[in-house]
Amino acid sequence: MQTLPGPLAPIAPADGIAYVRGAANVPLTEATIGEFLRETALRFPDRPAVVFRDQGVRWTWKEFDERVDRLAAGLLSLGIAKGDRVGIWSPNRFEWLLTQFATARIGAVLVNINPAYRVSELEYALRKVGCKALVTAEQFRKSNYISMLLDIAPELATQRAGELQCARLPELRTVISVGDPGVQGILPFSVVMLEGEAMLRAEGPTTVVLSAHDPINIQFTSGTTGNPKGATLTHRNIVNNGRFVAMAMNLSEVDSLCIPVPLYHCFGMVLGVLACVSVGAQMVFPGEGFDAGATLAAIAEERCTALHGVPTMFIAELEHPEFSTFDLSSLRTGIMAGSPCPVETMIQVVAKMHMREVTIGYGMTETSPISFQSATTDPLDKRTTTVGRIQPHLEVKIVDTLGNTVPVGATGELCTKGYSVMLGYWDDNEKTRESIVDGWMRTGDLATIDADGYCNIVGRLKDMVIRGGENIYPREIEEYLFRHPKIQNVQVFGVPDEKNGEELCAWIVLRQGEYATEEDIREFCQGQIAHYKIPRYVRFVDDMPLTVTGKVQKFVMREEMIRSMSLSEKKTA
Repeated sequence: MQTLPGPLAPIAPADGIAYVRGAANVPLTEATIGEFLRETALRFPDRPAVVFRDQGVRWTWKEFDERVDRLAAGLLSLGIAKGDRVGIWSPNRFEWLLTQFATARIGAVLVNINPAYRVSELEYALRKVGCKALVTAEQFRKSNYISMLLDIAPELATQRAGELQCARLPELRTVISVGDPGVQGILPFSVVMLEGEAMLRAEGPTTVVLSAHDPINIQFTSGTTGNPKGATLTHRNIVNNGRFVAMAMNLSEVDSLCIPVPLYHCFGMVLGVLACVSVGAQMVFPGEGFDAGATLAAIAEERCTALHGVPTMFIAELEHPEFSTFDLSSLRTGIMAGSPCPVETMIQVVAKMHMREVTIGYGMTETSPISFQSATTDPLDKRTTTVGRIQPHLEVKIVDTLGNTVPVGATGELCTKGYSVMLGYWDDNEKTRESIVDGWMRTGDLATIDADGYCNIVGRLKDMVIRGGENIYPREIEEYLFRHPKIQNVQVFGVPDEKNGEELCAWIVLRQGEYATEEDIREFCQGQIAHYKIPRYVRFVDDMPLTVTGKVQKFVMREEMIRSMSLSEKKTA
């Protein structure tokens, strides 16, 4: 296992400006995703590689690699070729994992489709990138995927599988289901695997000439306004990001990573899967979707040494009524990322879940995703108050509204440059030009960098609240309110106000069995934080609106407050 000296040996800021550069002492790999897996399977053929507990699947690296070959051949037999887009619309199942690597092995572009999408969103995604094929689950929770597909493509009921001619999806030819829904135009996944096996026996493996710089993955960003954009990533983008993430956690072939985060998201397929592939660590999937109890059981029974999750997942695990009955002593490390991590949650994860080497990661889909990550050896205060230091082969600067790099410690927009920056948004040159300027990806995140190179994410540009001319960063207030013993979760955001332009609103989830009033919360703030940072509005809720990846949707909260309180969007300050 390759390791880097220190916390990935980044270059600290020089000349007092907020600019940092990552280490370059470990070279970037030019391996494609298919080569990446093959190399690991050759190194560790008989070591455990994959566990899908719900499906009763347990594969070694050799077995995993062989199944990828079968599916790759099966896709080729259907006429899917290099550059074709193949959508995957499914929760965490072994079919998702095989599709990720089989498409990469033949050079087809995997298109990650959110399992929470409904008819109009699915149609938009498939049309936007021109998917030639779609691999789909039959259903997930309350979503009947086959029924939704038939709404868009009723031709599936009468046309031959693999020869679809659909009015609303003109480029779609093939639909593959992970089960057998009994629809004439849909191929069962098992049939495609058998076709691939027969093709391999008859013709042997097919070699497709690929480059690490080829586009291989499209991930739709979950924008809060307008249609989602398809971030287009290369083998080189995500393979290297997975490698460096594994190095930061000191993962090796003896580790076992519990992955309750969704595969359709970078967190699952890059920070989880590709990080494991880079070192031969075992992947353990507790279930199709996140469930705190199933995750805790997987850790205990599989003796996992690492765990990934967004803060809301860790909070749910810590709050599970049977938490104390699970033996989590095997845990050592993992990543908490996806949204700002409450300090108190991080402290409990270290103390109660034995994750003494847990790391914090920061990034975005458009940067493959991780740009900053704390080291397992960083002091706890650095792992609770920052997102660590810059990853290798990357550059980051913090800029003001004019694009000038700000001094160390000053707040500005974080911009990232290097191997991890996406090719662009699929079929959207205008948005690409707005987001990538001279190679720098504008993240839209407000951040600071200290003299040692540690980064702190202050908030989102769009989340910053301007009240009476004062710039307020909601995360600061959230961190303070998390200290309240009765508060389990809190989110702070701005709502329109005729006098001050904006006022602060806090949505609060109380711990089970606790009671508090709005006045209790304001009294807790009095004399502790500036008066203008005390929320004017406090609402107690049972839960927060979340995306499928566990990210809080503040725009939904804001819209609900505007509607319920008849607030005006017009600002006067």
